[in-house]
Amino acid sequence: MECNKEKNLETCNCTYDPCSRKGICCQCIAYHRRMRELPACCFPKTAESTYDRSFDYFARLVQAGKV
Repeated sequence: MECNKEKNLETCNCTYDPCSRKGICCQCIAYHRRMRELPACCFPKTAESTYDRSFDYFARLVQAGKV
């Protein structure tokens, strides 16, 4: 399967500039899963910029109706 990195970058909302996985979704998801986190694309812009990608933070956002 060929990666569509350039197309993925069009919708990638990750603001962590030195990230080597930007646009390479399979690597991004695998990395964050190992860290017990979700990738940036699961969060709204204001929440993503906190860099708190934890499951707990995501659950709080869901409960607050922000996701």
